Amino acid sequence: MDLYKKEILDHYKNPRNFGKIKTEAKSTHGENPSCGDSINMDIVFKQGRIENIKFSGDGCAIAIAAASMLTEKVKGMKIVDVADIGFQDIQKLLGVEVSHSRKNCAILALNVLRKMVLQELKQQK
Repeated sequence: MDLYKKEILDHYKNPRNFGKIKTEAKSTHGENPSCGDSINMDIVFKQGRIENIKFSGDGCAIAIAAASMLTEKVKGMKIVDVADIGFQDIQKLLGVEVSHSRKNCAILALNVLRKMVLQELKQQK
């Protein structure tokens, strides 16, 4: 299967939820030092849900497409449900089997998102 299928290239060239949230957002950053991918994420949490989410950064097609698809998926979700998203879910979103060498690219945005969601869950307790 072609790693760069049309949907991945579309999300890479035209990422959804790309940019920054200027007010009331919590922000964090993550990097994949092995290849140079870098993702910043801004999230607005409200009543136990992700009300708004945006990302910015640079990376390969897999890293940017995964971030774009992931932000589309989680907008409006309960944060407790977001905490359960894993690598298999990212592969389903991408629609391809991600090789071991590209796994860190595919899960970079997920790792950034998880860090923020876990912090938010701790603060709610």
